Amino acid sequence: MKILIKAGLWLACFWGAAACGVAAEPTAKDAVALAEKGARFMRLKGKEEMIRLINTRHPEYNQGALYLAMRDLGGITVAHPTVALIGKDLRDVPDADGKLFRHEMIAIANGPGRGWVDYKFRNPANGKVEDKTTYVLRIGDVALEAGVYKH
Repeated sequence: MKILIKAGLWLACFWGAAACGVAAEPTAKDAVALAEKGARFMRLKGKEEMIRLINTRHPEYNQGALYLAMRDLGGITVAHPTVALIGKDLRDVPDADGKLFRHEMIAIANGPGRGWVDYKFRNPANGKVEDKTTYVLRIGDVALEAGVYKH
């Protein structure tokens, strides 16, 4: 009987990740929550510590498909799980449709201080160009960004 129960649990985990506590695809709500979590952390521990956690891919702020990044208000990437992007100005690098979406992100950070930017980007999980939306949240002299692919 125990073997049947274990086999059933294994199948539930295999066919439905949620049954094992593995999160489903991240949602826009998750992106907002991650950015706000980062903002709270920055207010308590400071920008430099947040940069360190992002750049070292700390699991609190890097959950695979959903991660936190930081950009200064001029467009330079300050912190990113892809370390090669740090210090880069990617404002003029368009999405797959030619949209300069990072200009919109910076405009939101310098304007209302929070909002969404939609664009197309290659999803590293499957290699396909997909619709993505990123939440931008200004905290002091930087913007935190957390994005999700739309399905």
